[in-house]
Amino acid sequence: MRDLGAERTQTTLTEPYRETPPRKKRRGAFFFFAILWLVLIASGITGAKWYSDHIQQQVSSDLERQTASQIALMQQDYDSRLTKLEDGYKEQLAQMEGKIQALNELLTFTKDNADTKTDNSNKLYTQLAEVKKQLNELKKSMDVLK
Repeated sequence: MRDLGAERTQTTLTEPYRETPPRKKRRGAFFFFAILWLVLIASGITGAKWYSDHIQQQVSSDLERQTASQIALMQQDYDSRLTKLEDGYKEQLAQMEGKIQALNELLTFTKDNADTKTDNSNKLYTQLAEVKKQLNELKKSMDVLK
């Protein structure tokens, strides 16, 4: 009886080593494994592309927003400078008009009081013409600025 028991244990021990799984199962597992790797690689590439597009869009919108704010600041600065310049020219024009008015009054007074020996009115008329010329130049430059 011992011989039968020993044969049984030998056959049971050697049987797993004798049997080999069919090759079809290995091929199926290999194809499944290869397809799984291809799907993982494709999803990684797709995810990287999506992420880079997202980052690019985000950077583009940030840059656009910064540019718009800088342009707005430059526009405000330009407007304030132009306003200052206009106010300065208006002030100069007002001063020139005041001087012209004073010269006109002085000219009228001098013309009334002039004696026949000296003719100061010509000098005053010449000065008045120069002042009017300067006033016209200032008005032209003011119009150009506007």
